[in-house]
Amino acid sequence: MSPESTGQNEHYLTVYRRGFRTWRGNRPFWAGLFTILGGLPIAYFPYANMHLGNMTIAMSTTAGAGSLIIGILLITLGFTMWFHHIVRVFAGVAAILLALISIPVANIGGFIIGFLFALLGGALSISWAPAEERSVPASEGPEAQMSRDGAPGTHERRQEPHDTAEAPRRPMLFETAAEADGGRHRAG
Repeated sequence: MSPESTGQNEHYLTVYRRGFRTWRGNRPFWAGLFTILGGLPIAYFPYANMHLGNMTIAMSTTAGAGSLIIGILLITLGFTMWFHHIVRVFAGVAAILLALISIPVANIGGFIIGFLFALLGGALSISWAPAEERSVPASEGPEAQMSRDGAPGTHERRQEPHDTAEAPRRPMLFETAAEADGGRHRAG
């Protein structure tokens, strides 16, 4: 076995964790999670019964069906943010509107808990943007650097004259950027 083949010896949980992390980084994961968490109390509380000793307190109202519809729609929008992230702006706006409608319809928005989670999820969905892959032109890649330096073993850079006092930054390759921040996505 070669020392370079470290991928074969990794634990399966590590492989799944990395896969989930990659999946989570390519979509508005937290927006979907907060929207789903906002839909659950909005749909649940109108049908819940609390028992205090021998006394039962029913929180059901005449708008129980409206609360159920709002809660299910918020849960559906959360899953839409996860699995069809192209429509994340629409899903975010719809989640915010449903959260606002839940205040008068669904027991003050699921006792404010569901309202706040759905509002936060919608706002995160609208503000999320996919990561841009930064590409380095062929003239700036490592091969061009080696050919410019002459020998492949030298790692010195030639100083090029610039108009400004500070040298312009070159874009980093995607792999280099992932290694620089510990493999974490910019959103979390």
